[in-house]
Amino acid sequence: MGGNGKQHRWKISLHRSSKSKLDPKTPPKEFICPISGSLMSDPVIVSSGQTFERVAVQVCTDLNFSPVLENGSRPDFSTVIPNLAIKTTIINWCNKSHTVHPHAPDYGSLESTVREMMAAEAPEERIRVSEKELLKNVAENPPVNFSHAATELGTRINHFDSGSSEESVIIGESHGTPLPFTIRPTCLSSTSSTSIEISEIEIQNPSGPISEEEEKLLTNLRSSEVFEQEQGVISLRSITRNKEEARFSLCTPRLLFVLRSLVQSRYTVVQVNAVASLVNLSLEKRNKVKIVRSGFVPFLIDNLKAGSSETQEHAAGALFSLALDDNNKMAIGVLGALQPLMHALRSDSERTSHDSALALYHLTLVQTNRIKLIKLAAVSTLLSMVKSKTRDLVSRILLILCNLAVCVEGQTAMLDANAVECLVGLMRENELNSESTRENCVAALYALSHRSFRFKLLAKEAKAVEELKKIEKTGTERAREKAKRMLQMMRAVGEEEEEGLEGTLESGGLTRNWNRVGGGSTTF
Repeated sequence: MGGNGKQHRWKISLHRSSKSKLDPKTPPKEFICPISGSLMSDPVIVSSGQTFERVAVQVCTDLNFSPVLENGSRPDFSTVIPNLAIKTTIINWCNKSHTVHPHAPDYGSLESTVREMMAAEAPEERIRVSEKELLKNVAENPPVNFSHAATELGTRINHFDSGSSEESVIIGESHGTPLPFTIRPTCLSSTSSTSIEISEIEIQNPSGPISEEEEKLLTNLRSSEVFEQEQGVISLRSITRNKEEARFSLCTPRLLFVLRSLVQSRYTVVQVNAVASLVNLSLEKRNKVKIVRSGFVPFLIDNLKAGSSETQEHAAGALFSLALDDNNKMAIGVLGALQPLMHALRSDSERTSHDSALALYHLTLVQTNRIKLIKLAAVSTLLSMVKSKTRDLVSRILLILCNLAVCVEGQTAMLDANAVECLVGLMRENELNSESTRENCVAALYALSHRSFRFKLLAKEAKAVEELKKIEKTGTERAREKAKRMLQMMRAVGEEEEEGLEGTLESGGLTRNWNRVGGGSTTF
């Protein structure tokens, strides 16, 4: 049946429920799920306060869809709590009205219903309000994949390229997750005095008359001649590389609009220097949100997927730099950067893989991005890279895993993927190339241990106690503290097991079920 037919049937269901006062056989409106149109068997309350059938919420969540309700609002499905009161009331009503108790609806049937609802809505109406704001500048400029020349038109400009970045990693005590890096993208030179934390520059009229410098740049950037475009982006790259104050004064709507088209250029030299210029502009803290809202992220994602090697390096650096701003994290995830960044971890370019890892670390500080990454089956990929000791990415990948482990879904996925055995084995092999890597390995284990009985048993099986005792004696202060806490927790578990066994023997039973591990984690 088409979308119109399903809409009609849905309206009939809601109309019938409004007659509940006249017909005792018709269930009250609040007993009916607004999505399935039937009596609820397992009602749940969602974050926005409405009650739905649990399976209906699951279908909508899986399809990333939020339907329009009668009052014109859209429900928020981010949290689900059983509505035991309404469930009991429905059962009592069924008993009094001699109505058969409701059964959980079929997932496949509900999926078809929801898909028809989605098809019946206009595309722009299906986007959540928050996402409309993120995508408003993207709709006018849909991403286009261009083919790129195998070689650049000119020689590579090495004096803008870089060595490795300096970094400062701080392990957070509250959740076992490191705090944000104060670090620059690796596509920038470590010899420069520039850093992400740039001092505020006082500019009298940031939106005033166009400056002579900007006008000259725009003349070249807007030219139809490729050579002049090249000269324009090379000059912009040089200016924003060497003059910190120019990063804010030149980040105007006029220049960003022109630069956005050049980021998509078919000509490699133009594209490379345009993306590199964007990285330089993004170093100014006040520019980060402005750049994302100007619609650059989809094009950076395209560059990361299909650009030349150097373009990919700068695209990864730009996404990392933009992800440092908390206001950008969700937007970058919504716009689809997570999967390309995961793929870029295996890039042949060390800069691309490192900046992609750092971008993923900062993006997964946000819960919605953690869930997206877990649904992409990223945990198994990340653990396999840890086992294979991919370059010196292990420390950065461990940081991403720390972030994933702080949520229930990530903790479960990591325990299912034998993360405990993997991490303990990594410590046992003594092949961790730095103290920071060892710290991050302990931090990942510590995050997994939080309120998880399953972790405690898996850690015993992996013989983690011996390795944690070594860390407790020889590790850094933060690593020693975490190792100490885990050892205390595991000793407490051992005592609980012994007490449980003694109680079983005293009662005459010989069962050893206390030593079996269930499929899920238990919360204390």
